Amino acid sequence: MESEMTTGSGENLAPVGQTVGKPSARWRKRAMFLTTMVTIAGIILWGTTARPTLMRPSQELPLQFPDDVTDIASRIDAAIEAPLNEKGVSIAERAEWNIVARRLSLAMVGNSLSLEEVRAIERIPESQRVVWWTEYLLKDRRWSDYFAERWTRATVGTNDGPFLLFRRRKYREWLSDQFQQNLPYDQLVRKLIAAKGSWTDSPEVNFLTATMDDADNRKPDIIRLAGRTSRAFLAMRIDCLQCHNDYLGNVQFTKDDSDESLRTGEQSDFHQLAAYFSGVRMENPFRGLRDYSPEYQFRYLNAESETEVEPKVPYREDISPSHATNTEISSSRDTLARWVTHVENKAFARAAVNRVWAIMLGKPLVTPVDDIPLDGPFPPGLELLADDFSRHGFDTHRLIRTIVATRVFHRDSKLQWEDANEDLAKDEDSRGPEVTQELEDAWGVFPITQLRPEQMAASIHQACRLKAIDASASIFSQLELFGGVNDFTKAYGDLGEDEFQEQSVTIPQRLLVMNGKFIRERIDNNPIMNASTRIAGLARDDKTAVESAYWSTLNRPPTIEELEYFSARLRGKSREVRSREMSNLYWVLLNSTEFQWNH
Repeated sequence: MESEMTTGSGENLAPVGQTVGKPSARWRKRAMFLTTMVTIAGIILWGTTARPTLMRPSQELPLQFPDDVTDIASRIDAAIEAPLNEKGVSIAERAEWNIVARRLSLAMVGNSLSLEEVRAIERIPESQRVVWWTEYLLKDRRWSDYFAERWTRATVGTNDGPFLLFRRRKYREWLSDQFQQNLPYDQLVRKLIAAKGSWTDSPEVNFLTATMDDADNRKPDIIRLAGRTSRAFLAMRIDCLQCHNDYLGNVQFTKDDSDESLRTGEQSDFHQLAAYFSGVRMENPFRGLRDYSPEYQFRYLNAESETEVEPKVPYREDISPSHATNTEISSSRDTLARWVTHVENKAFARAAVNRVWAIMLGKPLVTPVDDIPLDGPFPPGLELLADDFSRHGFDTHRLIRTIVATRVFHRDSKLQWEDANEDLAKDEDSRGPEVTQELEDAWGVFPITQLRPEQMAASIHQACRLKAIDASASIFSQLELFGGVNDFTKAYGDLGEDEFQEQSVTIPQRLLVMNGKFIRERIDNNPIMNASTRIAGLARDDKTAVESAYWSTLNRPPTIEELEYFSARLRGKSREVRSREMSNLYWVLLNSTEFQWNH
């Protein structure tokens, strides 16, 4: 019997008469293991290497705003600062670029900066970083998606609406498309008010179908539509007049368009506005909503019987287009839409700029955001901003640029000690003098506001990922963000439609952030997904690790004391112990007041 022979050198020889075969299974396993490890290392290296230009090269974006934008921004600042200067009140200094960039991200995409975005912005000259980041976000789909969600809340609320007749997601996506394309805002609103068709084929129709009742799915609720139209597009609570006369207090309407006389609101003002929607109904579900002759009867206060209510605008009838003839079966809503968005209907522009200002700075120029007196008085800067908005074709992109260009947007949220008080500052609070509510209301400092629930969730999730979760991110990352934000918001509590009302953080909300599953999963030992673990393993030294954690969470560098303290905690630690220390650092930063407020 032939046997296997071995050479003196230990090499295996094939049996006599046979050729050498393929490598053994053991070597194949080793090769596969090495290939897998090299692949994982390559993925980690790619994932931790900054893309300084993100989705587009920096040279493709402007590095300064147009001169006419900076000019109107300066005039707005002058109007806001004039009363403060007259009183000799101190105004806050300019904030650091990273603080302003964080404000921009929170306002436009709903979360703070990622470490990748910070590194990309640092490649731009410091004086041009905010402008570059504004232009970058205006081309990023995230901003239009986030603005669309904020506008969806204002126009159709937060409820799911009638089953089968309302598609909130399609409506929000349609709004996002319009914002991304920068459709003039007056055209967007006209499309909403005069929408026709199916709620699936014509997503703007969902503005109407959101008010329909499941029990009567043929007609929208004209009372709710009139209320939303007046509040969202005119910032006037005309719906308060539906039951009583003279309920609006200081809001007065023009009595005679030929002179300057004024009158208080009447019950008929609201119901005549609602009558514009009385002709829309659905006779055929396949055709969706169509317009027919308006038919609306209502019994006014102290009246004995119902009367026919004719569509009529509550003020400035001189700018209302004449009604189309019945033979054309043209929508009376077209007439209403043109009146609402008319360039001389100042309430329309005021409502838009007040809401955008509120989104950008955390609170509106006029509070509540949907209640601006028709006859004033108006806060400094509002009329300048509204007039510029209407003169330039209701350009939303320009409006955002103008707000960002103001000194108010760049102002610090705290006051600094004057040079003469340097010695006093050493003995007292080094953070500076106390900021009064009066100074904050007058925009002498940037207003500090609590992060909204979805901003909190998205900021936590983004801080725990090194890469920006944008359109270039994997579908898995985007779905993870979407699902995580939705789950967290439901548990944390949604602000609903009244989103600019100040609310205190509750104990259950604090405990959810401190001990909840959402944050725990994102700071646990996970070298593939979680930033804390990846920083702990890949940072070249302890100080770099601490700095990376601070930039990822608070979007600022650590102070000297913070850097020394946390570096000492990492010193000499490796592997799981080091990862756990970094997770603890992340937990501390994410639960800090600084992280959970916009400032």
